[in-house]
Parts: sequence; C-alpha cells; structure tokens
Amino acid sequence: MVLTLVAGLGRGTLALIRAAGSLALFALEGLSHIVRPPFYGRVFLGAFLETGFFSLPVVALTALFSGGVIALQSYTGFAQYHVQSAIAGIVVLAVTRELGPVLAGLMVAGRVGAAMAAQIGTMRVTDQIDALTTLSTNPMKYLVAPRLLAGLIALPLLVLVADVLGVAGGFTVCVMKLGFSPNAYITSTLNSLKAIDVTVGLVKAALFGFLIALMGCYYGYNSKGGAEGVGSATTAAVVVASILLLAFDYLLTDLFFSQ
Repeated sequence: MVLTLVAGLGRGTLALIRAAGSLALFALEGLSHIVRPPFYGRVFLGAFLETGFFSLPVVALTALFSGGVIALQSYTGFAQYHVQSAIAGIVVLAVTRELGPVLAGLMVAGRVGAAMAAQIGTMRVTDQIDALTTLSTNPMKYLVAPRLLAGLIALPLLVLVADVLGVAGGFTVCVMKLGFSPNAYITSTLNSLKAIDVTVGLVKAALFGFLIALMGCYYGYNSKGGAEGVGSATTAAVVVASILLLAFDYLLTDLFFSQ
C-alpha cells in the first residue's frame, strides 16, 4: 500500500510538472509570435472588442454594486467607533487595489476565457486548425498571439472603468443612503487615492488578462474528443484561470505591499 501511494504521488507530481512545462512553452511561443511579423490586425481587433468592449456591461455593473456593498459594510462596522469619515478611503483603497482587478478578471474569465476555449476547441476537433497549417498559416500566430495581446491590453482598460464605477457606487450609497456630504466624501477620496494603488491594480489587470487569454487558448488548442472534449476544455479554462488569477493576486499583493 505504501509503494502504491508513493507511486501515485509520483505520477501526479510528474503529470503536474509536465503540464506546467507544456503551458510555459505554449505561453513563450505565443509571446514570441506577438513581436514577429506578420500581425493579424483584424483578429486582434475582434479579440480586443470581445474582451474589452463587450465585457464592459457586466464589469461595470459588478464594480458599481461592489463599491456600494463595501460602503454599506464599512459603515456598519465603523459607525460603532464613530470613524465613518474613513469609509471613503476604505472604498477607494479596496476598489483600486483588489476588487477592481480581481472582480473584472473573474467576470472576464467566465465570459471571454470560456468563449476562447470553446471557439478554438471547436476549430481543433473539426480539423480547422490543421487546415490553417495546410494553408501555410501558423495557428499560433493567427489564433493565439492576437488573443494574448488583446487580453494584455483590454483588461487594464476595463479595470480603469471598474475603479471609477466602484468609487462611484460607494459615493452614491454614502451620499444618497447614509447622508454623507458630497464635498467631504470627494475630498476624503482624493486624499486617500494614491498612484501606487492604481498602478498596482493595472499591473495585476494586465497579468490577469494575459492569464485568462492564455488559459482559454491553451485548453482550446489542446482539446480533443469531439463536443465532450470542447466542453471539458471550456470548463478547465475557466476554473484554472480563476485559480491562477487569485494565486497571482496574492503574490503580487505580497510583493508590492508586504512592507
């Protein structure tokens, strides 16, 4: 039994290392094609619009209501100690550092990551990717590189919108429901806002966008087994992207704010 357990643990470890290596090579190849011609601008534009513009409504609503919830929850706790004036700082800090990039990333992972995996996976199981190779078109350059670049650029722009709307949601709740002074709230927000918080949030967003696009492309590109395989690839892309997003969020937060 001990040998069986050790053998199973070894097989699992080797499988994990093999998958990590395969993913790293896939990512490096995709990045290399971004900087090498030719560049398929139409594919990039379509991926950029799908990742950024068409994801804007769900990200905007998520950020708006999240900012309002933070304001309500903060007021519930801070009112006991008569420090309600700190709510504006808490809202802007939480939104710009964490909730803006994390919630936007999770929404985009569920919407765009799944769509990328399904689209590329369908092309794989229907031999369309092999057809691209036959037509002397590199599938990595045509399918993967534009999507990686789109995720890298689009998500920081979405997070900027999410930051503004998250703060606006907190402002609306505090002024309309909790009776705060608009001028005092805006002044407190501006005093609490720091460039490093916004910058770190945008760095997180760029990395999250790349990871989401990478997971969608990787699992779609390597899917097999017909419709069932495409479904499994779609699920895996969303789950793994969400886990990596949260893991890298912790690592970046520890890197920038541990001191």
